[in-house]
Amino acid sequence: MTAYLLRRVPSALLVLVVASILIFAILRLIPGGPESALAGPDATPAQLATIRHDLGLDRSFAAQYLTWIGSVATLDFGQSYQVGGDIGSLVGFGLVHTVVLTVTALILAIALALALSLAATIYDNRYVSWLVTAVNAVAIAVPTFVIGSALILGFGVRWQILPAGGTPPDGLWADPSITAQYLLLPALTLALPAGAMLARFLTEALRTELRRPYVTTARALGVGRRRLVLDTALRNALPSSVTALGLVTGGLLGGAILVEAIFGWPGLGLLTEQGIFARDYPLVQVLVLLSVAVFVVIQLFADVLHAWLDPRIRLAGQ
Repeated sequence: MTAYLLRRVPSALLVLVVASILIFAILRLIPGGPESALAGPDATPAQLATIRHDLGLDRSFAAQYLTWIGSVATLDFGQSYQVGGDIGSLVGFGLVHTVVLTVTALILAIALALALSLAATIYDNRYVSWLVTAVNAVAIAVPTFVIGSALILGFGVRWQILPAGGTPPDGLWADPSITAQYLLLPALTLALPAGAMLARFLTEALRTELRRPYVTTARALGVGRRRLVLDTALRNALPSSVTALGLVTGGLLGGAILVEAIFGWPGLGLLTEQGIFARDYPLVQVLVLLSVAVFVVIQLFADVLHAWLDPRIRLAGQ
C-alpha cells in the first residue's frame, strides 16, 4: 500500500503546481484589477499606477508568482486587499464552517444513496425501481438554488420549523441541537443531488454484482436476495463506488459556494464570492488553490481506499 501511495503522490503534486500557475494567470486575465476596486471609478491613470506599484502588480508575472507561491509554501497567505484582515484567519474561520457543512451533507448523501440503492436492488419490483429512478432524476436535474429556495419557503417560511438561514447566534459548538437546526436545510440542499448521483453509481455496481456467476450459484442453493445483497454484493460493489464517492465529495465543495450564498452560511464559498466581486487577488488565489488541494487529497484518499479494497489495483503497477 505504501508503494502504491508513493506512486500516486508525484502526479498529485504536479496537479497542484499546474493548478497554482493557472489560477495565478487566469485571475490576471480578468478585465479590471484590484487597483480599480481600491481606487474607485474616478481614479486617474497615475493613481492606478501608484496602487499597482504598491501592490507589486507592476512586476513580471514570474516574479509575482514565485513570491506568492513561496509565501503560500510557508503558510504566509498575506493580507486581503478588500475584504480586510489576515487571509489565514479569514480562511480558517470559513474552513471550519465549510467542513461542518460538507461533512454533514456527505453523511446525508451516503445515507440517501444507500437507502435508494438497496431499495432498488433488494426489492426486485418495477414500481420500486421506477420510484428510485424518478427520485434520482429529479434530485440531479433540479438546480441547487431551486432546491434551496423550496426548502427555505417550505420549512423556514411556510411552516417555520427550521431557521431559513444564518448560523447559530452563540456559535457552532455552544449547543449541538441548535446547530443541527441551522445546518439541516443547507446540508440537505447540498446532499440531495450528491446522494442521487452516488446512488446511480452504487445501484449499477450492485446490479452488476447480482449478475455474477457466484450469485447465480448462491440463488440456486436457496440464499435469499436480501442476504446476497447485504452480505456479499454490497461489499464487492464498494471498490468501484469509492471512486465515485471521491468525485461526489469534490462536487460537494464546489456546490457549497452556491449553498452558502443562499443560506448566508459563512464558509469558504461565501468568502470566495466576496473575494471575486471585490477583485481581491490574494484572497481568491488562496481559496481556489485550497479547493484544488482539497479535491486532490480527496481523490488521492479515494484511490488509496479503492486500492485497499481491491488488491488488483495496487498490484497492477508492480
